[in-house]
Amino acid sequence: MKGNQEVIDCLVSLLRGELGARDQYFLHSRLYDDMGYSKLYDRINHEMEEETQHADAILKRILFLEGKPDMTPDAIHPGFTVPDMLASDLRLEYEVRENLAAAIALCEKHKDYPTREMLEIQLQDTEEDHAYWLEQQLRLIKLIGLQNYLQSQI
Repeated sequence: MKGNQEVIDCLVSLLRGELGARDQYFLHSRLYDDMGYSKLYDRINHEMEEETQHADAILKRILFLEGKPDMTPDAIHPGFTVPDMLASDLRLEYEVRENLAAAIALCEKHKDYPTREMLEIQLQDTEEDHAYWLEQQLRLIKLIGLQNYLQSQI
């Protein structure tokens, strides 16, 4: 089914963003594992898997709409301390949220409701799971202190 080129281009951009997010979470999860923070490793590894699922759904939609995907991930901005990694991931999720909201509006404009619905599910996951959890972790660090927080992540 031939899709609207503006929607396809937007999906290609989203795909690159999801691939970049996957790579950043991949790196951060392995850094947490190396540092011995098994709880952070488990959570961020899970986030990496979810970003891969988001990318897969977008990729399949691009192909369905007869578009040509670009599998080049967006550049990542990793942190190398726990607070920096959490803050970097939160900035990334805020960017993803903005991009998804714009893409949803574009889909609405072009009456591509199936794509809009897929993106709305991803937006909900981004806001209610990914970003919210990261905000909680950064708030916990402020409330109980970094050392107590890190101890709780072993």
